[in-house]
Amino acid sequence: MADTAYSWTLASTSPQIQSAPLLSTDITFTAQGPVEVPQASVLLQNSEELRRCRMAEGCMRALRYAMVFFNLLFWLGGCGILGVGVWLSVTQGNFATLSSSLPSLSAANLLIAMGTIIMVIGCLGCVGAVKESRPLLLSFFVLLLLIFFLEILFIILFFAYQDQIDQYAQNDLKKGLQLFGTEGNIGLTNAWSIVQTDFRCCGVTNHTDWFEVYNASRVPDSCCLEYSDNCGLENPGTWWTAPCYERVKGWLQENLVALWIFALCAALTQILGLVFSMTMFCQTVKVDTFYA
Repeated sequence: MADTAYSWTLASTSPQIQSAPLLSTDITFTAQGPVEVPQASVLLQNSEELRRCRMAEGCMRALRYAMVFFNLLFWLGGCGILGVGVWLSVTQGNFATLSSSLPSLSAANLLIAMGTIIMVIGCLGCVGAVKESRPLLLSFFVLLLLIFFLEILFIILFFAYQDQIDQYAQNDLKKGLQLFGTEGNIGLTNAWSIVQTDFRCCGVTNHTDWFEVYNASRVPDSCCLEYSDNCGLENPGTWWTAPCYERVKGWLQENLVALWIFALCAALTQILGLVFSMTMFCQTVKVDTFYA
């Protein structure tokens, strides 16, 4: 590259030498190579990057607080569900499932399992947010997404095979009637007694379901309009005749709005958890990349 020549003219106009002839001096020098002058755009770019970094840190802080608060509520909810499940298991240990093929599918066991899963997921999200740990945040996201997809799949299968599910449930419940009052099945016995008393029904599809159990025209005393000892041996006019399966289905349909509201709230909570965790995960990646 050719050398660049620069020249300036210096003029002396000092008051002390106003009477002297104007002195001027020409100074010429040659620069070896190009002269580097700081660019204003570079400084502006650096300040813009700094501003973006501060904004990212602010967003990260807000996300961390939101994530901790969200998962703390999530974890406390899991603790509450687990506590109710343990309480039912201890105080209502004799109240078991109505199903003969799934004896462990009781309300207490379901609540204990659900509460434990919610507590583990909430703990993962809370610790991941506090520590800003990408592995924990990603684990929280994957587990929550998996549960969300399983719930959607369950709902789709339930509506797609509703008739088959109804038939299977009725047959399974009728098999459970055979265990009513037998040794080692006090939980199932108490469960049927409570259902028939509270819903004012008798049998699965009809009160005659009990005739096959007893091999006689009789029903449990819990089927009686007015309870008394051995009232199930008396006149059939003193028994409840409504099917318990249809009564329970009717109760669920009457409370369908409340069930849908609960389902939508649960889905919204899971979606917020997914959004918070993935956004925070991406922000931690950006911040680490910027400081790398």
